[in-house]
Amino acid sequence: MSEKGAQESNSAVEVDDLPEQIRIRHEKRESLISSGVEPYPVSVPRTSSLKSIREKFADLEIDVKTGVTESLSGRVIFKRDTGKLCFATLREGDGTELQAMFSLDKVGEDVLGQWKTFVDIGDFVSVTGEIITSKRGELSILATSWNMAAKTLRPLPVEHKPLSEETRVRMRYVDLIVRPEARSNARLRPVVMKSLRDTFSQRDFIEVETPMLQVLHGGAAARPFKTHINAYDMELFLRIAPELYLKRCIVGGIERVFEINRNFRNEGADSSHSPEFAMIESYQSYGDWNSMIELTRALVQEAAVATYGSTTVTHFDGRESDLGGMWDQISLYGSVSKAVGVEVTAMTSHDELVAIAKKVGLSVDPKWITGKLLEELFELLVKPELKTPTFVMGFPLDTSPLVRAHRDIPGVAEKWDLYIDGFELATGYSELIDPVIQRERLVAQAALGAKGDVEAMALDEDFLRALEFGMPPLGGMGMGVDRLLMALTGLGIRETILFPLVKPE
Repeated sequence: MSEKGAQESNSAVEVDDLPEQIRIRHEKRESLISSGVEPYPVSVPRTSSLKSIREKFADLEIDVKTGVTESLSGRVIFKRDTGKLCFATLREGDGTELQAMFSLDKVGEDVLGQWKTFVDIGDFVSVTGEIITSKRGELSILATSWNMAAKTLRPLPVEHKPLSEETRVRMRYVDLIVRPEARSNARLRPVVMKSLRDTFSQRDFIEVETPMLQVLHGGAAARPFKTHINAYDMELFLRIAPELYLKRCIVGGIERVFEINRNFRNEGADSSHSPEFAMIESYQSYGDWNSMIELTRALVQEAAVATYGSTTVTHFDGRESDLGGMWDQISLYGSVSKAVGVEVTAMTSHDELVAIAKKVGLSVDPKWITGKLLEELFELLVKPELKTPTFVMGFPLDTSPLVRAHRDIPGVAEKWDLYIDGFELATGYSELIDPVIQRERLVAQAALGAKGDVEAMALDEDFLRALEFGMPPLGGMGMGVDRLLMALTGLGIRETILFPLVKPE
């Protein structure tokens, strides 16, 4: 290995140098192997974590020798080689760092020379030595030996050049290495998931798992992904929602049920939509849309407290968002009426809504039914303004085939959507439990599907059969987990999903 090559490998590299740097690291790998050193050993000495050492020796004074020998491991994220004394910074998965020191009089010329020659930034190493504090007070391990744990063949990105969003998404593994925020986001999700499950458990909900491969897609208005099962020689669908199976659980006597799992919708991908996403869906016997408001608010607020210690959350850009309190409730029809300057109700005709749409610049799809047109007006005119947590109450009955009709307002369903920061976070219903009306609704959906509506629900005879065995009064809700992380962090959906779907390079 040339001196020039060794020097270059000890620092972050520019993109233009990448092929050369990869070649140099491959050569080092070969040199290790030829000298009898395994660059990817099955195990290395490791007696403690960097975090536990930090905690155990947090109060050491300057220039102290503890007499404690440990074997520590981590990724080299800084390396400075001088004559008789070399320094490195090791980092483990949670971001904890510790300095390693290599002194000629402790390790000898051969070991020090191998460290200088073979180790690059990014390599995983194991270092054995005494825990000390340096003359500057830095907690360190003073090495007596070291082992290569894994030789990296690609250099880490340049620290002073932030990764683009596209690079972060495509190479999340690199993002996790170099960016503390990425590591923090990854560790936030399990905290939120635990909080959600705790909230359900405290309220006697039972968690179940339902099929992701389904003979019929249903439970939401969405375009499904299709696949083929060779064993049965038939078409299957990736589920768009678990609703119809969870309701089967209710029929069977599981009175409070929830699932946290993946859904798949063959639709657009943007800052708030992903084709594959995690969703919470739950049902409460003898509940209604009001019960679901209370449950949803508890899920969000308790998740905020679990992650931030308060219902006031701090977004990545420093902005604070208050998720506490009871949250606003507004009428869907009332909010649209206010936005367009004329009264709009469930009795407003399709032609009248088309005329309103033209005035506000909304392009109307001829296939939109009346309720869909009303919802599109809401999406355009009202939704962007809903920054604080707001329940939008009362949706069109013709776009809510699984929802009970409003007990007081004709043409309206007892359905709400929850909006935070201008995006939909959750939806809740008083569920339709009458099997006769449900059949009529699904037959109408099937007719829409026959006319070309790719999002229309299929006629699920087994689900209807289940309803005929009787389902109690029921409240239901669904909430996107990835969107909940958006509400807690202010990040887009591609940042709250660890590995979002991207097109191949």
